[in-house]
Amino acid sequence: MAYRPTERTEARRTQTREKIVRAALALVARGGYREAQVAAVAKRAGVATGTVYRHFPSKADLLTEVFRVASQREVDAVAQAGGETAQERLIAAVDTFARRALQGRRLAWALLAEPVDPAVEAERLQFRRAYADAFASTIAEGVARGELPPQDPAFTATALVGAIGEALVGPLSPTHADTDVDVLVSRLITFCLRSTTDQEVD
Repeated sequence: MAYRPTERTEARRTQTREKIVRAALALVARGGYREAQVAAVAKRAGVATGTVYRHFPSKADLLTEVFRVASQREVDAVAQAGGETAQERLIAAVDTFARRALQGRRLAWALLAEPVDPAVEAERLQFRRAYADAFASTIAEGVARGELPPQDPAFTATALVGAIGEALVGPLSPTHADTDVDVLVSRLITFCLRSTTDQEVD
């Protein structure tokens, strides 16, 4: 008779997998991808190294899942940034994007710029598209309501995400000196408004 996992064993398997991902994510946030060696992940998760490999056939598989979980959390935070008008939502989105990155610099560096395995790099491209989609939705709604001038929302959003990410790479670098977060965020918001409207921050 073929073995069929019960709900309890399946729930335990899911819990173990999530524990492994959390452990790897904590290590990446502390020291980047090279910190998340499989043996270190297993030790932090309180499981055997073989258990990690049962859930993730390779280190690249594990880090791809870590990247997916971490990046989705960041995209969701940006997408939920509120405001009554499109301009207010754009300001909130840029503010959220930048401040979360600058508060968790090591993880943000890993998500945006750290050299990675090709599988993780492919996920990084999806991450950028998801960010662009969040911005494009706000811009498209603003154009439709007459709150923003006519423009191609997808093009503008892609350009914004690329520019914001590039502007953050230097400050997020592990070798970079301290950054004045408020000044940097203000500059990014001004750039965003100049790129999407004919207005600037008062």
